Amino acid sequence: MLKNEGMGAFYKGLSAGLLRQATYTTARLGSFRILTAKAIEANDGKPLPLYQKALCGLTAGAIGACVGSPADLALIRMQADATLPAAQRRNYTNAFHALYRIVADEGVLALWKGAGPTVVRAMALNMGMLASYDQSVEFFKDNLGFGEATTILGASSVSGFFAAACSLPFDYVKTQIQKMQPDALGKYPYTGSMDCAMKTLKAGGPFKFYTGFPVYCVRIAPHVMMTWIFLNQIQKVEKSFGL
Repeated sequence: MLKNEGMGAFYKGLSAGLLRQATYTTARLGSFRILTAKAIEANDGKPLPLYQKALCGLTAGAIGACVGSPADLALIRMQADATLPAAQRRNYTNAFHALYRIVADEGVLALWKGAGPTVVRAMALNMGMLASYDQSVEFFKDNLGFGEATTILGASSVSGFFAAACSLPFDYVKTQIQKMQPDALGKYPYTGSMDCAMKTLKAGGPFKFYTGFPVYCVRIAPHVMMTWIFLNQIQKVEKSFGL
């Protein structure tokens, strides 16, 4: 990529990626905090069991994915453009141009194309990320006696791994659905996410869904870790101002 396209190739879809984070990430983290606060209140202030944390994570993931699905679609298409023949490229210039073109060419509802697998993928990622983080914090702090900084670093690392492991199969299906193009007869290779999953399973077996796991883990895990580290710092600032 560096040799053929230069440094800019690594940042294709950056505007869509930033828009996706501004919508999807804020919605899922905000809703998770609200849901867990309500659950703790209903639990008389006691720590939540793992299954309740997982349910809060699943719900928060679904909410975030519904909000962020249009930006996610733009990101997938902008990144996939270079892999297509020149005649089939969409040539979006930025995220807002992509959203405008999708609405103009395919209609408003096309913004949520692939929303089903996007929501399922987000639910799996959030269940792995959010539930494992809270559980790891309790384990490192209460069982191992780690300090605050070590606890946050260790728990965020565990959270990043589980987020990647839980979500990659769904991410694989979601990406295939969002970037597929019709053939000469106007027929798409997959009729839906279940059809894509079954054809993938038949062609390559269950490990096909984990194609590129090391790269995906390197992409997801640091992002998850930085999210938790910054979120903890933001919470400290909020407390210092009495928010």
